[in-house]
Amino acid sequence: MVALELAGRPPAESPVSCMELAEGLGRTIDLSEAALAHLVRAVDRSGEARRQGFTSTTAWLKKHLGMRPGRAKERLVLARQLERLPLVDKLMASSELSYGYAATIADAVCRTNDADTAAAESLLLGLKEQDCSAGQVARAAQRIHEVISERDGTDSPPSEARRPFTRSWIEKAKSLDGSSWVKMFLTPEDTAVFAQVLEPLAKPTGVGDDRDHGQRLANALMSVLSQGHRRSPVTIITTIETLEGDDAPGRMPDGTPVPAHRVRQIALNGGVSALVLGPGGHPLYLGRTTRFATPHQRRVLQALYATCAVSGCDIPSNLCEIHHTGGWKLGSPTDNDKLAPACAFHNRWIEENPHRVHTTHDATGRYLIHCLPTWDARNRPGHSPSDRAEPQKGDCRPEDP
Repeated sequence: MVALELAGRPPAESPVSCMELAEGLGRTIDLSEAALAHLVRAVDRSGEARRQGFTSTTAWLKKHLGMRPGRAKERLVLARQLERLPLVDKLMASSELSYGYAATIADAVCRTNDADTAAAESLLLGLKEQDCSAGQVARAAQRIHEVISERDGTDSPPSEARRPFTRSWIEKAKSLDGSSWVKMFLTPEDTAVFAQVLEPLAKPTGVGDDRDHGQRLANALMSVLSQGHRRSPVTIITTIETLEGDDAPGRMPDGTPVPAHRVRQIALNGGVSALVLGPGGHPLYLGRTTRFATPHQRRVLQALYATCAVSGCDIPSNLCEIHHTGGWKLGSPTDNDKLAPACAFHNRWIEENPHRVHTTHDATGRYLIHCLPTWDARNRPGHSPSDRAEPQKGDCRPEDP
C-alpha cells in the first residue's frame, strides 16, 4: 500500500527526502523479492507451470509477471538456490541483504556441489561485509570457480564460462534486434558427438567460400537443427485396407487424422516403406542379438511416440535416444515392446537412478516413465516404514537447471 501511495504522488521537492524514500522503498522491494523467490520455488518444484500449459517456469514468469528473459532466469536461479544458501535466505528475509547481492551469490553457486557452495556462501558474504560491490563479489565468484577447477584437475574452459560441473550446458542471451549470443561448454563425450556431426559439414566449400571456421560451424549447426543435412521423411500410420481403397483415415504420429484419399496420394507420390508388426502389433524383435535399435525400429518408435517417454518432457522423439525399459544390462531385449524414446538427459538419468523410476502404460499401451523425487522413491510400496522419509534438502526433480 505504501508503494502504491508513493507511485501516485509526485516526488518530494527535497533531494534528501527523495534519497531516504528511495532507500526505504528499495529495502521493501528486496523483501518482496525474498517472498517472490519462495513462491517461485514452490511453483517450480511442483511443476504447476507445466500443468497450466507453459513450457517452463521461466515462460510463466515472462508471460504473467512481464519479465524479460534475463530477469526471469535470474529470479528462477535465485529461487532454486536459496535452499542451498541458508545464510543468504535468512539475511534476505530480514532485509539485511539486497536482492542484487543475493542473485549474484545464487548465480555463483548454481553448478557447485554442496560443500563448495557452503564455503563460497561464507566467503562471498564476507566480501559484502567488507563493502565490496556486487560486481566485485561476482569477480570473486569467478576466481572461486577457477580454484575449484585447479583443485579437481579439470581442464579450464574459456574465462567467461569457468565453472565446475559434470554436465554440458548452453546459455543464450537474446539481443534487442532478435539475434543472440550463445556460450556453451561440452563434456568430452558431447564434444566428440559435436565434432563428429558438425565438423564434416563445416569444411570449406570452394574458392568462393570466404567464411572463417566459426561461421562455417554456425552454419553447420543450423543445417543440422533445421534438418537440412538430410531428407526429412513424413510418417503416416495407416492400414493395408486403406491403401487398397478403404475409407478408414490414416493418422500422423501425433494423432492428427489424414483422409484416406490423401493417404493414398502421399503413398503414390512418396512411396511406401512397410513396418512389419509381430503378434499384438509389436514390431521388429531383435532379442539380445544386438544392443542398439535399428533405423526401422526408430521409425516405428517415432510413429508411436511424439516426444520423450518421460512424463513432462517435450523433446521430440526423433531427437531422442532409445531406452531399454527393463535395462539392457539387466537382460532386457532389443524388442520394440521393450523400447521407448528417451532424451539424452533422461536416458542417462534413468540409468543412474533406477530406484527413482516408475514406468506405466497409457491408454494406448505406450510406456509412460515417471522420474520420482528422492522422497517419493523412498515412500513407494516395498519400502519399510523405517525407510520412509520426508523431503530433504537437495531432493529435486531431474529438470533443466
